[in-house]
Amino acid sequence: MNFRALKHLLAAALAISTLLAPLTGVQGAAARIKDIVDIEGVRENQLVGYGLVVGLNGTGDSLNNSPFTRQSLQAMLERLGVNTRGENMRTANVAAVMVTANLPPFATQGSRLDVNVAALGDADSLQGGTLLVTPLLGADGEVYAIAQGSVLINGFKAEGDAATVISGVPTTGRISAGGLIEREIGFTLGAQRSLRLALRNPDLTTARRVALSINDFIGAPTATPEDPATIRVNLPYGFNGNIVDLLTDIEQLVVETDQPAKIVIDENSGIIVMGKDVRVSTVAVAQSNLTVTIAENPKIVQPEPLSLGVTAVEPRTDLTVTETDSGLAVVPESVTLQELVDGLNALGISPRDLIAILQAVKATGALQAEIEVL
Repeated sequence: MNFRALKHLLAAALAISTLLAPLTGVQGAAARIKDIVDIEGVRENQLVGYGLVVGLNGTGDSLNNSPFTRQSLQAMLERLGVNTRGENMRTANVAAVMVTANLPPFATQGSRLDVNVAALGDADSLQGGTLLVTPLLGADGEVYAIAQGSVLINGFKAEGDAATVISGVPTTGRISAGGLIEREIGFTLGAQRSLRLALRNPDLTTARRVALSINDFIGAPTATPEDPATIRVNLPYGFNGNIVDLLTDIEQLVVETDQPAKIVIDENSGIIVMGKDVRVSTVAVAQSNLTVTIAENPKIVQPEPLSLGVTAVEPRTDLTVTETDSGLAVVPESVTLQELVDGLNALGISPRDLIAILQAVKATGALQAEIEVL
């Protein structure tokens, strides 16, 4: 049996085992390797540029308050043969903008990309504007694309003498296919003999499972986990194809991912997200709610008739304090996530109080999970 036939046989066996996995009671989230890793060298590159948007209906920069807009406008006109040095320009139809874009991997010269435009000065809106030719630079200072075109915005601004209505952000916009790629990134994936797969969620167990899945499929020790985030993949000896063919074969393999027990807390919004592996030891929890109500009921005091007194306001404050105590609830050991949530909800506490309780339980050492505060 040749290498290619053996590989297809292993692929069929892997597919059958994948279909039977739900029947064997295996727990965990199964995902394709394609969806959980990034390939070394296959990445976007960020581009940035500075340009001018013209054609605004009086909503552009104030040239007196935006000297960079004035200088850019004068420099552009000089390149076109118009001398405006020393002249007092009062146009409000021009705005200085920053232009950003992401250069896709393996983008070829002459292809198009979308660009984003954001006002740099005090322009009120970019509606109806046109971006003039703007070079887009990479981190190395080289020009990789040129942007130009009509700016489309998602918001608007309308105002009158006594009212103003603003919807969205009218000072940012987008030019669909407004960038033209002028330089390519020099990286030939097919010429590589070895590369690395980077896990988007680093984990030792997941990295090892990915390597084992690849090796079982190929039938040779091709993949090696280097750390929780990296798996080294080498082109096997005698493989009928290059590294692109190998990636095409292995990216559809299904792997059961693993993750550490973690609780993510956003104290600003009161959002709490718990992983399925969060466990808690036996602990007793009690919580008290204190409510303070303050109401102002001022009283008007009138002076006596024919007196020299004046009408005065006598302040009156009604202050009420209400304290609600919940009973001491016991959370048993090694409960599941659903049981933990049900037990904490039984106390009738708010999400913000739950944040404080989880941090207190973690401080006692009874919570077997990492708490991450955003």
